Amino acid sequence: MEFGFMLKKFITFFIEPYGMVFSLFIIWFIFSKMKKKRLSKIFLSLAFGLLFLFSYPPFANFLISNLENQYPKYDYKYEVKYIHVLGSGHNGDESQPLSSKIGDGGIKRVLEGIIIHRHTKGSKLIFTGYGGEEDISTAKMNAKLAIALGVKEEDIILGEDAKDTQEEAYFTKKLVGNESFVLVTSASHIPRSMKLFKSLGLKPIAAPTAFYKDKFRGFLRFPTMGSFKKSELAMHEYWGILWSKLRG
Repeated sequence: MEFGFMLKKFITFFIEPYGMVFSLFIIWFIFSKMKKKRLSKIFLSLAFGLLFLFSYPPFANFLISNLENQYPKYDYKYEVKYIHVLGSGHNGDESQPLSSKIGDGGIKRVLEGIIIHRHTKGSKLIFTGYGGEEDISTAKMNAKLAIALGVKEEDIILGEDAKDTQEEAYFTKKLVGNESFVLVTSASHIPRSMKLFKSLGLKPIAAPTAFYKDKFRGFLRFPTMGSFKKSELAMHEYWGILWSKLRG
């Protein structure tokens, strides 16, 4: 299981924007050292072409918007018992305050979960996510933030062993059974998450947050690192959706 998880992460690196561009530059470098001028020019052109494309704001916004527009924002009208907040990145640097140990996307997921919890009487917050290379799990880190913001510890359920969205779904399935529940995650991640949870017979209600889309500002735009990051997030989800379909 651990080997399969690491293999998946390794392959994912090379098919996402950063890995694709990095790989093309490496291939260009190899061919240039071998004096293969025609091949080296082809791969150099591909590397710069993809770098420009993924960094170009209209293209990056198109990729991310197609994912984020699939589900509307949560309207706080449902009566549910459970609110599942999916895990995101964090770090264990003790020199940083709690608010800085959790990534921007993770912070927004926790905040949205807390808001829904406060609008939903008698509800419980489920936090999932393993620790990775850190001593503390993402689930526990998110729970710490929720408690610091006034959520009662008895209203929190932790799933600290889940390594990915599929394992998070299995954890929640054991808790909620056939009950409807709220699923909180980043807006770009919500389409894949909803498909996965529903495929297991669960009844999630989408609560997207951490949006990255922007309004169209014309085609005459310079490439930006922020746009490249949007493309990275979007492509990660597109590959994940494709992989899920291939696996059935």
